[in-house]
Amino acid sequence: MKGVVMEMRKILVAPDSFKGSVSSEEVARQMGRAIKEVNPAIDVVTLPMADGGEGTVDALLYARGGERMKVKSVDPLGRPIEASYGWFPKEKLAVIETAAASGLPLLNVNELDPYRATTYGTGLLIDSAIQEGAKTIMLGLGGSATVDAGVGLLQALGVKIYDENDQELSIVGGALEQIKCINTELLQERIKHVQFIVASDVTNPLLGRDGANYTFGPQKGLTEETLPLFEKGMEQFANIVVAHTEVDHRFHEGAGAAGGIGFTAYSLLNAEFRSGIDLVMEWSNFDEHVKGADFVFTGEGKIDGQTLFGKVPVGIARAAKKYDIPTIAFAGSVGEGVEKLESEGIVMTMPIVDQPMSLEKAMEQGADLIYKQTKRVIKLISL
Repeated sequence: MKGVVMEMRKILVAPDSFKGSVSSEEVARQMGRAIKEVNPAIDVVTLPMADGGEGTVDALLYARGGERMKVKSVDPLGRPIEASYGWFPKEKLAVIETAAASGLPLLNVNELDPYRATTYGTGLLIDSAIQEGAKTIMLGLGGSATVDAGVGLLQALGVKIYDENDQELSIVGGALEQIKCINTELLQERIKHVQFIVASDVTNPLLGRDGANYTFGPQKGLTEETLPLFEKGMEQFANIVVAHTEVDHRFHEGAGAAGGIGFTAYSLLNAEFRSGIDLVMEWSNFDEHVKGADFVFTGEGKIDGQTLFGKVPVGIARAAKKYDIPTIAFAGSVGEGVEKLESEGIVMTMPIVDQPMSLEKAMEQGADLIYKQTKRVIKLISL
């Protein structure tokens, strides 16, 4: 580690949110406050981060400016809500999170209903962005409550869905086995001047034991009895799309993201897939902000061996390592495999909980715990 605290000149604070507890912007604020209280001479640069899921809009609005566009939409069960997306008028760029209108946080546990849950609300956000004049739409996949393969999203953008009797279906939700034919003429006309970029850290294919249903379905309400039925329906819809486009994206990495939206984005939106954290860092000019830093502070709710796979702390650490800058990661909880992160540039992983307490209490006190632990770490690296 470099020098003592009086010799430190700059610390870059670039955390993800602690999901369900503290936003990335608030985490960065608390870390920055703690550092300044220990040594006001340190230049603290705050750059909230995200990996394409919840918090991506906030992170990019913080880094790039822009506007938050509020839109009338619907939640996964079709109930009216107000949702928002990020709008950057100079670039004609819209940043949309699937979680904003189709996310698990919009439902309580008793409301999980994969038969009804639809991505129609996300489609309404995309439609609003297109009407606003978007030339590029970045769609962050993560945290969806749906397994409709993005069919609701398509319907909101003008795709016609028909059953075996050639009757047009209303919002389908998870009942994909009803679909026998699709018409995408209105969609193709609507998106012909729009570039879609999908941000996701999920690499699962659409189908199979590692696919959208078996991997993510249980957290959205699927059971052992219903999983095979939904898998069959999703396979049937996928076959229809493959026949329609004459291109097979079922087994591409990320096709299973957000309940199958990844497959639809590949197949019918001609989307380019990017690592969520890499994209957010690029669009936030991370490399410029990190230069000259003595340390980078990052973190998220849980850090373990899985953090290696597209999560914010490792993405940050890898980028900082290029400049020989060590990264310290803070976490609500630290799990198995954390030692693997050392080779990626994370020199220290610090749990924020400082005494025995319940998960609920830790989440309630998240901001204060982050502040106190940051203060301890700054004092520690001063020795």
